[in-house]
Amino acid sequence: MNKYIILISLALASCTLTSNSEPTTVVATIYHAVKGQTDSTPFITASNSRINPRNPAGHRWIAVSRDLEPLGFTFGTKVCIQNAGKMNGVWTVQDRMNRRFKHRIDFLVNKSMRGGKWNNVKMTKL
Repeated sequence: MNKYIILISLALASCTLTSNSEPTTVVATIYHAVKGQTDSTPFITASNSRINPRNPAGHRWIAVSRDLEPLGFTFGTKVCIQNAGKMNGVWTVQDRMNRRFKHRIDFLVNKSMRGGKWNNVKMTKL
């Protein structure tokens, strides 16, 4: 079991080694699949993907601010996240944030996770 965890950790930590992209620096926060933090359909993302209500974090999906889309951070894009502590690793863009946010991402997490904000997060397309 411990060997398996170590292998996964190494794979996630080295996710930028396969990318030719330059990292983009963003602010990262968390969000829950609830009406107060989404639109009226909290279990459907902007990409029309369905969120598992029992384990939203299991998808490893992020929402991106709209200004990041022209940079190639579009639905279905896999990204490497660094400088976000336990949130580091490979995530997939599946949602879009409100227009008011710039250079920002949101990690989709379970309701049990409270609070989370990271500055100077590096996001690289894979």
